[in-house]
Amino acid sequence: MNGPMPTEIKLHQKSRILEVTFDDGSHFNFTCEFLRVHSPSAEVRGHGPGQETLQLGKEDVEINKIEPIGRYAIKPYFSDGHDSGIFSWVELHKLGIHQTELWNDYLAQLKAAGHERKVTIPN
Repeated sequence: MNGPMPTEIKLHQKSRILEVTFDDGSHFNFTCEFLRVHSPSAEVRGHGPGQETLQLGKEDVEINKIEPIGRYAIKPYFSDGHDSGIFSWVELHKLGIHQTELWNDYLAQLKAAGHERKVTIPN
C-alpha cells in the first residue's frame, strides 16, 4: 500500500474523537460527526460526481465500534446505524490533511440548504 500507515488509532468515546497517528509523523483528531458526514460510502458520496447526499443532523453521532478491514482500512459503526463506509489509510490521511477545508465546505453546504447545525457538547 502506498502512502502513510497508521501507527496508532484511538477512539475517545466521551469526546467523540477518533485520534489517528501516521508513520509520517502526521496526527489527526476527527470528530465522529466529521467522519460520518464524509463517509466514503455510496450513501454519502453517491456513485459518481453530483450524486452526493448532504448529511443532516449528525451532530450527536458516535462511533460504537471500529472493525479493521485487512491491513488497509477501518470500518466504523456509527450510532445512527451507518456502517457501509470503509476508510482506507489513504482516505483517512487525505481527510486529515484537508480536514479544515472539508469541514468549512460542509458548513457552507448546510447553510445553503437552509439547515442550522446545532452545537452540542459531549457528555
